[in-house]
Amino acid sequence: MKAQPDASQLARIGISLPKKLLDQLDAMVAERGLPGRSQLIAELIRHELADPENGLEGDVLAGTITLIYRAESGRVRHALAKLQSEFLPEVISSQHVFLEEDKSLEVLLVQGSTERLRSLCDRLRSVRAVQQLKLVTTQSLLPPLHAHGELPEPEAPRKAG
Repeated sequence: MKAQPDASQLARIGISLPKKLLDQLDAMVAERGLPGRSQLIAELIRHELADPENGLEGDVLAGTITLIYRAESGRVRHALAKLQSEFLPEVISSQHVFLEEDKSLEVLLVQGSTERLRSLCDRLRSVRAVQQLKLVTTQSLLPPLHAHGELPEPEAPRKAG
């Protein structure tokens, strides 16, 4: 169960919506089993704020890029891998699976500036065999794993007892 925000951190707003839109909102709340409209509206706002199309230049976002492409030959996978290597700071990891009908699905875990993530998506879309591409981001960032070339600090021995 998620922790609820402290009441002192909440602000109330009032909005007016067309009746049909409100009915659709209420249907989504019921379908998802949410306790109320506020939770869904907050989720929708977070989604829009994390969209790189709405982000400010220089914002750093984390997320995933999902690709569907025709796996006609190793040439396509090689082209995609070469492109990803040009974005090493942004591409954290990738997962690839073969699909039916000679297609592949690849999911990239990414983090970087809105400009770099947009550029990566544009470059991936330029690969002729790519049929679908979706970038989903969040403003929450991955914790730093380690600095390049540095070893982690050893832990101090613990006393027994």
